[in-house]
Amino acid sequence: MKKSLLALALAGLTLATTAHAQTTDPKTEWAAKVVALQQGPELDRLVDQLTESSVQDLIANWGPKLDANVPKAKQAKATEELNAELKKYADDTKKVISSKVSKIGTDAMVPAYAERFTVDELKQLAAFFESPAVKKYQTAAPELGNVFVQKLLEAARPEVMARQSSSMTQPPRLWAQHHRRERASLRPRNDPPLQLFGRACQTA
Repeated sequence: MKKSLLALALAGLTLATTAHAQTTDPKTEWAAKVVALQQGPELDRLVDQLTESSVQDLIANWGPKLDANVPKAKQAKATEELNAELKKYADDTKKVISSKVSKIGTDAMVPAYAERFTVDELKQLAAFFESPAVKKYQTAAPELGNVFVQKLLEAARPEVMARQSSSMTQPPRLWAQHHRRERASLRPRNDPPLQLFGRACQTA
């Protein structure tokens, strides 16, 4: 009896496995693998950026209200409390965004990859993302980006600061031209009396 039950169980497992193999699309499997391989440092940084953007929106909304509604003597305490709330909000927001990553990857990105790439192309993509060099690049990408931004700021800062200083000490060209025209319109005319009389007759 036990042997019969075991045989039936094995037969059922074999049928289920065969049915799964027949119904699973190889392209979908490879697309899912490609999507999974990309859920690494780059995706984590994207989650952090989206969270930070949401927090900044909240700060922009709360900041003016704090200055307008809280007495200066109590703003330090209120700021401390708001910072605690912001941290809690950031943690919760990051959890929400992170929880959607897997679902969006499965529901949206896997079909998108399967639609746009062949099985051979998906295999090549998977091999690319599995490459040690690519994995090393993904890990080093944030540091490389910081190096670029830092060097860019260092190179551009002198000229930018010079232009900023010049703009702060001198009025814009259009403003200066408008100011000269306004002063000229207020300046009294030095026309001789006969010329003024002649103009008055012409206009009359």
